[in-house]
Amino acid sequence: MPKAADWVLGLDSSTSGCKAVVWDSAGNALGQGRAGLQMQMPQPGWHEQDANDWWSAACSAMRQALIGLDASRVRAACIAHQRETFVPVDGFGRPLRPAMLWLDQRAAPLLPDLVACLDPQTYHQRTGKVFSANLAPGKIEWLRRFEPGIFEQTRFYLDTHAFLVHRLTGHFKTSTASADPLGLYDFTSATWDAETLAATGIRADQLPEIIPTGQVLGYLTPQAAAETGLPAGMAVVAGIGDGQGASLGSGLASPRDASLSLGTSVIGGFASTCWVTSPTFRTMAGPQAHGYILETVLLGGSYTLHWLLNDLLQAPDFQSAIRQLEDAAAPLPPGSDGLLLLPYWSGVMNPYWDASASGVIAGLRGGHRREHIYRAILEGIAFELRLHLEGVEAALAAPVERILVSGGGAQSALWRAVLASVCGRQVLRCAVTETAALGAGILAAAAAGLHPSLTAAVGQMVRLADQADLPDPAQSFIYTQLYQRAYRPLYPALRSTLAALASLTGRPPAN
Repeated sequence: MPKAADWVLGLDSSTSGCKAVVWDSAGNALGQGRAGLQMQMPQPGWHEQDANDWWSAACSAMRQALIGLDASRVRAACIAHQRETFVPVDGFGRPLRPAMLWLDQRAAPLLPDLVACLDPQTYHQRTGKVFSANLAPGKIEWLRRFEPGIFEQTRFYLDTHAFLVHRLTGHFKTSTASADPLGLYDFTSATWDAETLAATGIRADQLPEIIPTGQVLGYLTPQAAAETGLPAGMAVVAGIGDGQGASLGSGLASPRDASLSLGTSVIGGFASTCWVTSPTFRTMAGPQAHGYILETVLLGGSYTLHWLLNDLLQAPDFQSAIRQLEDAAAPLPPGSDGLLLLPYWSGVMNPYWDASASGVIAGLRGGHRREHIYRAILEGIAFELRLHLEGVEAALAAPVERILVSGGGAQSALWRAVLASVCGRQVLRCAVTETAALGAGILAAAAAGLHPSLTAAVGQMVRLADQADLPDPAQSFIYTQLYQRAYRPLYPALRSTLAALASLTGRPPAN
């Protein structure tokens, strides 16, 4: 007697690689696979990938995840993916050039001309995005000016999700939560933004059909089944950007919670049932209709720790060096014996939106050691997250009580303790590391009927650590004084000085 199709597959197609996880209905990982991706930088500030490699890596990861499993039990698959990235393709879905990635900055010099056509304030109100070089409009304008042949040949502009969906199903479709991050989606009309398309010279029919997030958008073709190892005819569910997916996979469902992914960058997520915009955050499509995720981003997360360990200290073993620094930094007092760090190693997005911003270590003296700098990095990131948190709470007029942390940094007991005391909130660690892939799996499970609703799927598939990290009252008092009197005024006071320093001397790129 054949077994029931009671599993789902979540695929996280990120910048560095594809991760595939087979989940059961209780959120247990039954099989996992990973395949790496390479990034090309043909010129400073340019970041590209061959979109065909997305497919190759996805297939490899999915085949690995299915090793030793009965693939016929997989009922549905869903994709979480890198955002703001897109590739121009011909009518058959073949890439015409390398994909332009989310961190590509080549369009920055063109933004003033586009701003003249697109009022930034009304653009923000329609799209939920502050107009910036990482979004698609500037990059499409760059193609029009500097690669006119590609611009004229392009039949579709496909985000990462749409490209993989076409390979899986043969359809040119994407989800609301995948279309939205491009900066081409109008929430007020729930379709591609006509004003932005007109400014960039492209048509709505050059973009994929938008399907509500979490709905079935097609079925696996026989060719895709042969390449992935999944059963032909399996449902493919409209997916979600990796940031929103990580929030879903962390269990974010209530306005009293915030999700926090402590990775290379640090991404905060806040659930909202109402449409609200602010420079303090990006308003993103959530996993359900009429739901939103207010998202904050700090680009210099564990990236800053890698700078300390790899570039400055040149540690031969990153993990071993981290453990030693954790042990040495834990007994230090709040404020790292007089150090204060502004974590803008890769510029700053919300709330200042200054790509040219740079990091600052203030208070250095001869008695400071590497462990002081390490703790100051953790504290600086926590101070910045408090700044984000307060901005979102002010916009929503509602307090956040819990922070749900995931990602590699969530394994650090010291980082969690610092976060709890700086932000004055309890911190709970997600039991699953691959929260974006779990978010995709939750969407697939709800769409496939393994659970009666998305809310029920979250309740059954997400698990948090049993014990929360709580604020230390004495440390919280000191951190609050440092935050209010030293950290919060630091960047506004130094902004013009840092800009003058950069213009007079030049400096190395952020990454």
